[in-house]
Amino acid sequence: MRFSINVPNFGDFADPRNVATAAVAAEQAGWDGLFVWDHVLHRQHQGRPFGDPWMLLTAAALATSRIRLGTLLTPVPRYRPQQLARQVATLDQLSDGRAIFAAGLGGPIEDEYRSFGDTAEPRLLAERLDEGLELLRRFWSGEPVNHHGRHYEARDVTLLPATVQRPGPPVWIGGFWPSRPPMRRAARWDGAVPLFETARHGHVPDAADVRELVGYVRKHRTAEAQRTGHPFEFVLGGATPLEAAKAKDVIGPLHDAGATWWDERQIQTGPDLDRLPPVLRRIEAGPPVV
Repeated sequence: MRFSINVPNFGDFADPRNVATAAVAAEQAGWDGLFVWDHVLHRQHQGRPFGDPWMLLTAAALATSRIRLGTLLTPVPRYRPQQLARQVATLDQLSDGRAIFAAGLGGPIEDEYRSFGDTAEPRLLAERLDEGLELLRRFWSGEPVNHHGRHYEARDVTLLPATVQRPGPPVWIGGFWPSRPPMRRAARWDGAVPLFETARHGHVPDAADVRELVGYVRKHRTAEAQRTGHPFEFVLGGATPLEAAKAKDVIGPLHDAGATWWDERQIQTGPDLDRLPPVLRRIEAGPPVV
């Protein structure tokens, strides 16, 4: 099992220097990854400074040499695919192949889309997500791309450099369980990053729910989806105690249920979500031992 630290891209973590500090501490303490949120607007946290996630991850990549880095997660329909492909490929090059790309619709949808005059229709956003993901993988190849889709076009386009990882960074898909469509989408890629209706951000999910989700995704995996060369990951998250034994008691049943990554998070409604000092204390205590 691997272990990561999760921070928002606002508050103290809007400053790339603070994200670099957290990344260095995570690497030194034995964590395996650092993930940042990707929001331009979240009205629940309005009034705080927000940082661009790719700039934050650039600072983290320059300060580290081992840990995996990425967003958790990026709302693909909010971007132009060619712009997003360049940002991810640049991070993968800079980090020597340490990027992980987690994707979804994002949210709150009203905040992130309608506030800027875009559609907030989930069906249309899901179409843009699927088409955008396919284009990203093709752009990352460094090969010529011709595409005429419902939402995007590319006419004899070659984007270089290609990503270090081939055919691209691992692609993880987020969504709320027990909603089935996002997890069917995840089964076509390299990992599932679920939140649970019964366990929101920072809260530990129930092992029975995890087993149900893992079984559902495995049932929908196809031979084609397994040809990427990346292992399939089940990425769960929440807040665990500083004491290793207590943390093991929390994570052990989830590991037994199929989880392959644990993403350490502050509770979203808590006072420490976007503050560097308490997050550093958790980082320095080290990852749980399972």
